[in-house]
This record gives sequence, C-alpha cells and structure tokens, in this order.
Amino acid sequence: MPSSATLLDTDSATRLRVVIGRLSRQLRSTPSGLDAALTPTRISLMLSIDHNGPVRLSELADSEGINPTMLSRSVTQLVDAGLVTRTSDSADRRAAWVTATDAGHTLAERMRQERTDAVNAALSGLSASDRRMLEDAIGSLEALAAALKDGHR
Repeated sequence: MPSSATLLDTDSATRLRVVIGRLSRQLRSTPSGLDAALTPTRISLMLSIDHNGPVRLSELADSEGINPTMLSRSVTQLVDAGLVTRTSDSADRRAAWVTATDAGHTLAERMRQERTDAVNAALSGLSASDRRMLEDAIGSLEALAAALKDGHR
C-alpha cells in the first residue's frame, strides 16, 4: 500500500470518483435510434461479448460483476433480439458460450464509434493544454481501473 503522503486527499478522491461516475453514465446511455429495452447492463454485455467473444457465461458474469440470474435474463433478451447467440459447451453441458452475431457486432461498433465521437466532440471544447493533460493521464486512469478491478479498494 502506498504511503498516505502519496494518496489523494479525501476531497480530491471523491471528486475523481464522482466525475468518473458521471462520465460513465453519460457514455453508456442508449445509442440513438435504439429500442429503450437495450438497458445500460445489456449494452455493457453486448460490448463485452463482441470484444471478448466467444466467451463463457461464467466468465462474462465475473468480468461484468453480474449475478448469474440477471446475466441469464439479459443474455436471453440479447439472443431474442438477434444480437448474440448462445451455444452449449460440448465439453461441459452445464456451461454455455455467447458470441455476437453480425448484427450484434455492427451494433457494438456503432456504439463504440458514437461514444468515441461524443468524447472527441466534448474534448474539442477544451483548451489544448487540458486535452494534453487528459491524454497524459490515460495511462494512470487505466492503472487505476485495473487496481480497482483487482480489488485494491
């Protein structure tokens, strides 16, 4: 654990947590022109399945931090929408794999592009020095996300 002298003060840590939460909520909203039934959870699952698939449902539950019942319901809705396929694992009938369909991949790419475009549009309103500071902070933010995922809270 780092010494307390290297940690952020409580106010700064709180501000960082709040702004990361706001950014996350703003960037995970339902893409334009999509059915409102594609909830933030289903969007996150769709993006993860497209990026990591084919993926076992158990691995998806772990990586997304979703309980198996919620995961099963959400994946079923993605299957019903034609965005993913679910197949049984031939080596272990209790397990299942999910993969993005062509339609799911196209949707995932569209969502990623819309989010990237939104970030770039917002960045264009910042000063060049603020954009540079944000770019310089990306590596540290990635390390922070990894540390939080690994349970170093």
